[in-house]
Amino acid sequence: MSTTAGRLARLTTALVALLALAGCVGAPATPAQVDRTLPEPPATEFEPGLIVSDDAFYNADAMSEDAIQAFLEQVPCRADRGIDCLADHAETTTTKPAVGGTHCAAYEGGVDEPASRIIEKVADACGISPRTLLVLLQKEQSLLTRPTAAGYERATGYACPDTADCDQKYFGFFNQVYSAAWQFRQYTEHPERRYMIGATPIGYNPDAACGASTVEVRNQATANLYNYTPYQPNPATLADPEGGDACGAYGNLNFWRLWHRWFGDPTAERYPAFFEPCTRLVGGHPCPVEPTLPAVVDTP
Repeated sequence: MSTTAGRLARLTTALVALLALAGCVGAPATPAQVDRTLPEPPATEFEPGLIVSDDAFYNADAMSEDAIQAFLEQVPCRADRGIDCLADHAETTTTKPAVGGTHCAAYEGGVDEPASRIIEKVADACGISPRTLLVLLQKEQSLLTRPTAAGYERATGYACPDTADCDQKYFGFFNQVYSAAWQFRQYTEHPERRYMIGATPIGYNPDAACGASTVEVRNQATANLYNYTPYQPNPATLADPEGGDACGAYGNLNFWRLWHRWFGDPTAERYPAFFEPCTRLVGGHPCPVEPTLPAVVDTP
């Protein structure tokens, strides 16, 4: 059996299995469903080694521009005086060239692009879920619910280390969203970093005196989150996520909680494990597109 024929056969088998499962699972979430507050498990159920599945983190098709806009319009928002809520925000964006290979594709800039379009286009260019970017915007600056001028400047916390001032050359909503997605793709394409899949010590706080514990990081998406925000919640934070203690660090716990609240379980996957790993975006890469076969022309 040829490679192409074998892949087609596996795909057919997978599709048949998926159709058989269709009656056993709920319908996909609609924009009217994903904005509501969903049941949130207690923080003590947080698993530091698996914060979000690769499938959820990298699914760039999770939300369309219209779905993102509808979501933003339905999230309760209290903006500072003179500041737009994200549903009403628009700005002119610049063109970003393709990085090459399996990194970010090109982003074509535009005039007065709404935030929902920016998020959708960045997600598509860099292969990152719009849900990942929405949760990141809220986790870093509460930009969906309490937008401020400073929040728009530092929207995703990119180039804003805990121990130094932000790098102002990355200020601005579009710059921040694109840079964060670019960075997540960079972590994925070059994963040999401080935080990788496998056992590694992860601290509880920027203050090293607060200690650390070894975490078995189970997937690339979780490694990405730790490279971006290199702390895990300590036991006091998990016991009391609204209070904790002086050694608490809430970033990655809040990412997990917000995703649960808005979109359901962040560790869920769309397909069963017997599907090919690339179908579930394991490692951050989708299945390669099969080349188009030439048409067969019957001859007399």
